[in-house]
Amino acid sequence: MVAGALARMGTVTVISPLELVRTKLQAQHVSYRELATCVQAAMAQGDWRSLWLGWGPIALRDAPFSALYWFNYELVKSWLNGLRPKEQTSVGVSFVAGGISGMVVATLTLPFDVVKTKTQRQMALGTVEAVRVKPPRVDSTWLLLRRIQAESGTRGLFAGFLPRIIKAAPSYAIMISTYEFGKSFFQRLNQEQPLGH
Repeated sequence: MVAGALARMGTVTVISPLELVRTKLQAQHVSYRELATCVQAAMAQGDWRSLWLGWGPIALRDAPFSALYWFNYELVKSWLNGLRPKEQTSVGVSFVAGGISGMVVATLTLPFDVVKTKTQRQMALGTVEAVRVKPPRVDSTWLLLRRIQAESGTRGLFAGFLPRIIKAAPSYAIMISTYEFGKSFFQRLNQEQPLGH
């Protein structure tokens, strides 16, 4: 769980500026040629930290998602394998365990995905010109969660439930079964190679 959470935090930190710029490009119909201008504008209007605005909601969604995903995956995989010890997990077991784990964790972290979407929309569609990247003031994640709850109830925190589940289950099933297949393939390949080659 810790390894999954830390890996995802690193990923979110590296990807966050790109996510902000992508949101701007999509919301304001800015062309790819203007990408450098967007980044330069962000740096000119704010400091370098302005590129990481919105990092909180993404980290609060992705780090727990990754931690819980790997925990649940290992739990479901061992349950599906039964009591008999296996050196390698079959692709089918990995596929099912990955899909189940993806659905469970996508459901648990959905409120943070809703907040992330609202935060990005708020940053992208605020009072900014076409190429400006500096977003308006963005409310905290917890304040947005409370506001969504007050305005739309619990149902609002789980908006987009079905599309998220439909995407998460096959996506994570394919990812983890491909990972397990690749891992076992290269383990076999390494065992078959003579030492020193």
